[in-house]
Amino acid sequence: MNKTLNSIIEEYLKYGKNQKRLDDKTLKAYRIDLRQFCNFFQNSNINSISMSDMEAYIGHLNQNYKPKTAKRKVASLKALFHYLEYKSIIENNPFNKIKTKFREPLLLPKTIPLYTIETLLSMIYKENSSATSVYKRKRTLLDIAIAETLFSTGMRISELCNLKHSDIDLYDATIRIYGKGSKERIIQIGNEDVIKLLKKYENAFLSEIQKSGYFFTNTNSLPLSDQAVRRMINKYCKLAAIDLHITPHMFRHTFATCLLEADVDIRYIQEMLGHSSITVTEIYTHVALSKQKDILTTKHPRKNFKF
Repeated sequence: MNKTLNSIIEEYLKYGKNQKRLDDKTLKAYRIDLRQFCNFFQNSNINSISMSDMEAYIGHLNQNYKPKTAKRKVASLKALFHYLEYKSIIENNPFNKIKTKFREPLLLPKTIPLYTIETLLSMIYKENSSATSVYKRKRTLLDIAIAETLFSTGMRISELCNLKHSDIDLYDATIRIYGKGSKERIIQIGNEDVIKLLKKYENAFLSEIQKSGYFFTNTNSLPLSDQAVRRMINKYCKLAAIDLHITPHMFRHTFATCLLEADVDIRYIQEMLGHSSITVTEIYTHVALSKQKDILTTKHPRKNFKF
């Protein structure tokens, strides 16, 4: 069967959406990566692309992109060629023989100092208590609820924005989170002040929440975008004169690092973060330097030597 890359890619993306139930972000990444692949080979016939052509393309990715990005683009290709093999569109899958290795630098997750989080939260609470209008009081209440939830649960920004009202039970203080690959987990809200705050937010925004179906919604009853959350954090950082550039994901890194430094078993942290593999969670073991210093200062036997 003679098919051009363009038609095959469109068929695969439909298959990914309807059969594999891939989320929109994954489909968007696949579309970008596979269109790039199509353009490189000028929409050739799929059966005219040899293994050496594929190796040349992978070399092109390695030369032009960071290892993590190149690795993702190759993963998109592997998924496409697995589909082609499954559908018997190709007889031989080149990825059965091609060996790919990416030397990714170890990038330690960026965390937020706890005093900085306290300063940031204090500023949002201050803006809420000094609000002179109903709109500003509600708006700042939403901002507090977002920041407190990010820090209390370590959830991803996409998970927070997609949180449905039905996913939250404030009486049991539990949140049902649908993470990457629709993996489901339940996380407890452990702080009584945060539970009270979220109940206060829910009461204030109940009509907007019921209209949109989402727990975090703006005053127009629309679900939040991740960009709106980023802008909110940047705004309060400026108001509080915080120099550090804080992203929503840094709350997640800080959540994990603090638990690790408090001697929480890494397997519990893995479950709370929704990581499918513990190797992903293990990156946090590299950042607990303050804990390491404390151990080596107080526990190492050298401190007992007398000369």
